[in-house]
Amino acid sequence: MKKSLLSAVALTALVAFSGNAWADLLIGVAGPITGPNAAFGAQLQKGAEAAVADINAAGGVNGEQIKLSVGDDVSDPKQGISVANKFVADGVKFVVGHFNSGVSIPASEVYAENGIVEVTPAATNPKFTERGLWNVFRTCGRDDQQGSIAGNYIAKNFKDAKVAVIHDKTPYGQGLADETKKAMNAAGVKDVMYEGVNVGDKDFSALIAKMKEAGVTLIYWGGLHTEAGLIIRQSADQGLKAKLMSGDGIVTDELAAIAGDAVAGTLNTFGPDPRLNPGNKELVAKFRAQGFEPEAYTLYSYAATQVIAQAAAAAKSNDPKEVAKAMHEKGPFKTVLGELSYDEKGDPKLPGYVMYEWKKKDDGKYSWFQQ
Repeated sequence: MKKSLLSAVALTALVAFSGNAWADLLIGVAGPITGPNAAFGAQLQKGAEAAVADINAAGGVNGEQIKLSVGDDVSDPKQGISVANKFVADGVKFVVGHFNSGVSIPASEVYAENGIVEVTPAATNPKFTERGLWNVFRTCGRDDQQGSIAGNYIAKNFKDAKVAVIHDKTPYGQGLADETKKAMNAAGVKDVMYEGVNVGDKDFSALIAKMKEAGVTLIYWGGLHTEAGLIIRQSADQGLKAKLMSGDGIVTDELAAIAGDAVAGTLNTFGPDPRLNPGNKELVAKFRAQGFEPEAYTLYSYAATQVIAQAAAAAKSNDPKEVAKAMHEKGPFKTVLGELSYDEKGDPKLPGYVMYEWKKKDDGKYSWFQQ
C-alpha cells in the first residue's frame, strides 16, 4: 500500500514537472473576425499569427512556446466582454487587440482585474490609456494626435471649404471627429454641419440632401470604412461634389470595393506605412506569397506581439505584471514599426500621423498612398 502511494505521488510530480517544462504561453488576439469589419480583424489575426510563428521558430519566450487563441468580438462591446471573460477562463496572459476603441476600453477592465496585459494595435481613443490601468498599451497613436493633424490640414488646404463633420456615435468615430473639429475650429475653420449617424446605416439620402442644402464641399468622417464607402458612393450618385476625409478607420482596400470609382481623391490620416520600411521587405513578401496583403494594422499587430515577447525576455519572466513593468521601463523594443518605448500611460513614442490620398493603382484598383 505504501509503495503504491509513493508511486502515485511520484507520477503526479512527474506529470506536474512535465507540464511546466512543456508549458505554452497563451496569448489571445481579439477583434472583428466576422461581421462588417472583418477586414480589420483579419489584419490583427494575420499579424499576430505571423509574429507568433517567427518568435516560436526563434525559441519562444523564456523557454515557452506561444500558443495563440483567437477571439471574435464582431466589433460589439458586449461580445468583447464575452471574449475577455473566455480568455480569462482559458488562462490567456496577454492579448493583442481589440480593434475598436469602444470594445477595447471595457474589455481592458476585465483584463486588468484578472492579471492580463492588453496591447491594442488599433484602438486610438485617448481614454484607453487615460484611466491609470496597469495593463494597457498600444502600438498605434491617439485620436488627439490624429485629429490635430487632420484639423490643421483642413485649415491649411481647405480654409474656404464648407465642412460637414459627420460621425458614427462610437467612442472611436465621435472621438476622432471631435478632436478634428476642435483643431480645425482653433485654426479658424468653422464647420457648417455636425451630425451623428448610426453604425450599420445603409441609406444616407437625407443626410446628403442636408449637406447639399448647406453647400458642403468637404466631409470629415469619424468612423469606419463600411459607412464611409456608402457615403462616398451615394454622395456621388446624388450630385454632392464633396471630398471625404477620414482617419485610420477607413484604411482597408475594401473601402474602394464599397465606394467604387468615387473613392478617388478621398483623404485619410494614418501612421507612416510600415510596408515601405526596407527592413520589412522580406516579411511583407512572405505575407504576399501567402495571398494576404499586410495593409494597415497587420504589422501593428505583429509589432504588438513582438513587444510582448521582448518585454518578457527583458523581465526574464512571463508573468504579466513583470512584463508590463518591463514594457514601461526596459524599452525601446525593436519592432517592424521601428523602436518602441512607452510612457507611464502605455502610449508609444511614434512618428506622427501623415495624410494619404486614394488613387488608382497600375492594376486599375484603388488604394491609399502617402501624399
